[in-house]
Amino acid sequence: MSSSTPHAGLGSAPPDQPLVLIVDDNEANLKLARDVLRADGLRTLEAASGADAIAIAADARPDVILLDLRLPDTDGVDVLWALKAGELTALIPVVALTALRMGDGGAWLHEAGFSGYLEKPIDVREFPGRVRGYASRARA
Repeated sequence: MSSSTPHAGLGSAPPDQPLVLIVDDNEANLKLARDVLRADGLRTLEAASGADAIAIAADARPDVILLDLRLPDTDGVDVLWALKAGELTALIPVVALTALRMGDGGAWLHEAGFSGYLEKPIDVREFPGRVRGYASRARA
């Protein structure tokens, strides 16, 4: 999805449902996350690069951003810092979506500024609830 069509992926969920921006350059991972979240009634947007993620986030102001750490144009941590520095995006929770195993409970991700992390491959039973948890804390 390009930044010129950021709203093309909203799905048919009601507008009062959380809006989730999924950032992943792997089409299969992105599609799985999108389909699982939509099946649970959440609205989604997608981006495959850091630059698109920053632009879409500023335009759509999602309730939560799920951010892959390895993107083709930049590092996920750099995207996080750009989002936290943006006037329109600074308060949006950003959750790392990673295949890296976190033996330390993801301490370095929290230190970098992430609100949390979710491991890939995702557990399709738990994934929507965990994402809703991050979104509801943002809305509170």
